[in-house]
Amino acid sequence: MLALRRPSVLPGFGPTLGFALLYLSLIVLIPLAGLFVRSAELGVEGFFAAVSTPRALAAFRLTFGASLLAALVNAFFGLLLAWVLTRYRFPGRRVIDGLVDLPFALPTAVAGIALATLYAPNGWIGSVLDKVGLKIAYTPTGVFVALVFISLPFVVRTIQPVLQDLEPEIEEASASLGADRWQTWRFVVFPVLLPPLLTGFALAFARALGEYGSVIFIAGNLPGLSEIVPLLIFIQLEQYQYANAAAIAAVMLVASFILLLLINVLQRWTAKRHGDE
Repeated sequence: MLALRRPSVLPGFGPTLGFALLYLSLIVLIPLAGLFVRSAELGVEGFFAAVSTPRALAAFRLTFGASLLAALVNAFFGLLLAWVLTRYRFPGRRVIDGLVDLPFALPTAVAGIALATLYAPNGWIGSVLDKVGLKIAYTPTGVFVALVFISLPFVVRTIQPVLQDLEPEIEEASASLGADRWQTWRFVVFPVLLPPLLTGFALAFARALGEYGSVIFIAGNLPGLSEIVPLLIFIQLEQYQYANAAAIAAVMLVASFILLLLINVLQRWTAKRHGDE
């Protein structure tokens, strides 16, 4: 018997798949492969030497540490903000909801200049903090502030749709069965929000790792203190250290790829749990 073929609205699966793979290869796969090829020129020892210099290690610690801390902070406050915007009606709610997307639309250089102006020692916020001995701009804390700013929407927009689909009647049913507010939150609401919360956290972490424009204006960019990995890669390129830059970039690429795999797993978990409910 001949196998029945499913009709397709768009004919020509073979050619379209071929063009899609060709385009993907030219735009993504070949440039990324070239990155590993260029870094391979250093050899194994040279590669590890390039990515393990004190300057590189300090940049890795700051980039990964600040990104992780910013994602954790946004996981908490992003969940709180999504809950308020979804469950309550109050004057100005739509304005606040629109402001959440501001880091998406705002050019990163503009965001960096704005943050540096606010948190500089003579800025509106920085001048107040300077009186109590706190310095934000041109320190690692400035890097953290910039990463919190640009990664917040990823958490809020990931949690909001799930909260909107979570009917308040479920919480009312839990209360009618004798559960208090903490028990309802812990055993009814939070298990539903956990998968999108983890997805939003991973997205925020991945976004913060690759941020450049908004950070360099407020960080101060001091080697070993407030220098992030993307800036170090740029400096290596300016100094014609292409292989070293490729080696450092390869480490970031592997970290980003692992994060993408984690995000895909979390998204499937979220869809599966949401579908079962």
